[in-house]
Amino acid sequence: MDFDYTNPYTSTRLPLFARNVVSTSHPLAAQAGLRMLLQGGNAVDAAVAAAAAITITEPVSCGLGSDAFCILWDGKELHGLNASGRAPQTWTPNYFRDKYGADAKTPPKRGFDSVTVPGAVAGWVALSERFGKLPFPALLQPAIEIAERGYLVSPVVQQKWAAAADELRGQPGFAQSFLPRGRAPHVGELFQFPAAARALRAIGASQGAAFYGGDIAHAIERFAAQHGGSITAADFAAYRPEWVPTISQAYRGYALHEIGPNGQGIAALIALGILGQFDLAALQLDGVDSQHLQIEAIKLAFADVYRYVADPASMEVTPAQMLDPLYLASRARLIDMKKAQDFGAGNPAKGGTIYLSAADESGMMVSFIQSNYMGFGSGCVEPSFGISLQNRGHGFSLDAKGLNPANLVAPGKRPFHTIIPAFLMRDGQPLMSYGVMGANMQPQGHTQTLVRMLDYRQSPQAACDAPRWRYNEGLALNVEAAMNAATVQGLSARGHRIATLSDSYQDFGAGQFIWRMGDPAVQGYLAASDARRDGQAVGF
Repeated sequence: MDFDYTNPYTSTRLPLFARNVVSTSHPLAAQAGLRMLLQGGNAVDAAVAAAAAITITEPVSCGLGSDAFCILWDGKELHGLNASGRAPQTWTPNYFRDKYGADAKTPPKRGFDSVTVPGAVAGWVALSERFGKLPFPALLQPAIEIAERGYLVSPVVQQKWAAAADELRGQPGFAQSFLPRGRAPHVGELFQFPAAARALRAIGASQGAAFYGGDIAHAIERFAAQHGGSITAADFAAYRPEWVPTISQAYRGYALHEIGPNGQGIAALIALGILGQFDLAALQLDGVDSQHLQIEAIKLAFADVYRYVADPASMEVTPAQMLDPLYLASRARLIDMKKAQDFGAGNPAKGGTIYLSAADESGMMVSFIQSNYMGFGSGCVEPSFGISLQNRGHGFSLDAKGLNPANLVAPGKRPFHTIIPAFLMRDGQPLMSYGVMGANMQPQGHTQTLVRMLDYRQSPQAACDAPRWRYNEGLALNVEAAMNAATVQGLSARGHRIATLSDSYQDFGAGQFIWRMGDPAVQGYLAASDARRDGQAVGF
């Protein structure tokens, strides 16, 4: 791609060019990954080290009790890993109705009854065992050092930490772990997490066994029982991540790959399949026509995703049916260029998150994402090992007659998931590993940034810096304050109900991008990191 490297947007970041690169939303995590590369490790070693470190440095977004997904190019082929968690064996609709009443529509947002078995640690182990070069304990050493010695809390992380404190201070173990002075740390204040260092050592020494059925799992079981939860060490011991194929969508001669359901990555593929019916490049880059068209395509995508996507064993349609070209063409014809619409689901033919990326000069590229879901997840933190547990169970439905019956809670089932890594290919060869964090912003961010790169030739850093919009529901749309005023006015005139927001972290996601420039051993990569978080791209 012959990018236009001019950047018309205000930015504090410049693209990085190097043969070995790591890009994350926290500098210390990026440097943890870089240490592995300098020690002779590969991109998988770097990604695992960065992922472990960022559970300590960005605990609002992820912890040792998170879930994860990964897409990686091993030098010859593409692989997908689903390390999202499963429901405890006790979880049925009646379990929740008996505790929370017959009118409950979902499991609770916080507390132990929102916690499914965390999959991130198992994902690290699986990646290391299959593709890593360095010993697994070595990958966790930077995170252990950071947890024991502490680090000075960065501005964006601190802002979100403070915002969550009042809501979560009453959750089991939260104040003990994350409010060491009775409050959130200040910017530049030292935070130490020795309990998590203890866990990381046990995880490393046991290749993850301590977490899945061992001492850590039993500690979580005891702690959950003390606070009304039913998750057990046996639930942990039964957990396995899954190697899965990716699903893809052709677009402008490229192919975007995502992990299939139970995740929402298919939303980006649906949107691109719809946008492929239009000549976006003929429309003004940041103009109202281009933005309106992308918004309407995303709306159509979400209408189907929220209706059909669940644990794949429960879905009534397949991803292939949802991505059928004739079906997507029929959905594209619903778009009115002059009017915003609230679309319903179609009828396919039946038959707090962190994202990081790493690449090395051998050609290995890793697109990795892990999350505790909402800020600090469930709010529950097992104190002896510092395990901050996600709240992915809140993503299940309790209503068999609701919008998506396939997402009904059941023992051992995976809930609808928001976190999605992405990977771009061309002619069967790897081109870019990337992702944009932030709940339902993720497929919207994948789509908006990719359109900028492929239709308008913007560099990854410029595409990352450009102002974004975020579709919510109905006709409701959020836009960043930096978006062109005439475009915002034009969208409003077409019926979009717009709220302009200044909190870019919370509402518009943050991305990391690594674009392969040619032979990795010669030209290397271009890396970009989003200024909406504290992150950094590093390399050599």
